[in-house]
Amino acid sequence: MKKFDMSQLINQGTTLEKIVECNLYTKGFGLVLSREDAKVLMMDRTNSLRQQGRIEFGEGILPKLIFTFCDSGYIYQDNYVEVIGRLQDIFYLYKNEALDEWTDDELLEVMKKQFEEEARGDLDFLEDTCLEAYARKMRELVEIPLEEKEI
Repeated sequence: MKKFDMSQLINQGTTLEKIVECNLYTKGFGLVLSREDAKVLMMDRTNSLRQQGRIEFGEGILPKLIFTFCDSGYIYQDNYVEVIGRLQDIFYLYKNEALDEWTDDELLEVMKKQFEEEARGDLDFLEDTCLEAYARKMRELVEIPLEEKEI
């Protein structure tokens, strides 16, 4: 096995443990991920990154995403894995759409506020309407060189 493959396996094990450790906090909100749930979310992460053409090192956004959204009134044990998986997809999409101008924490803050207040837990509305408006504003603020505009 190559060195990269071995380090990737070690990193996945560490990430899996960090995700499962989130349960210590989230169980206070009635939300718990099994090891299998965590593996599903990690596979979703890999697919999202591939789909968005992104590379990420370290544990990824999942632990922060879990901590940010676990107190939502729109997330229940029955929809927990599905909603976190979808929020992860939306996160990576909008990192790209905002031209990486938002830090992870800034994007999570915007996502949470919009999810709770405007979208009221509706993931389609969050993705297609709420965050698109923010990303459009961000793109307008970023100056694109004239040569790139003509391409």
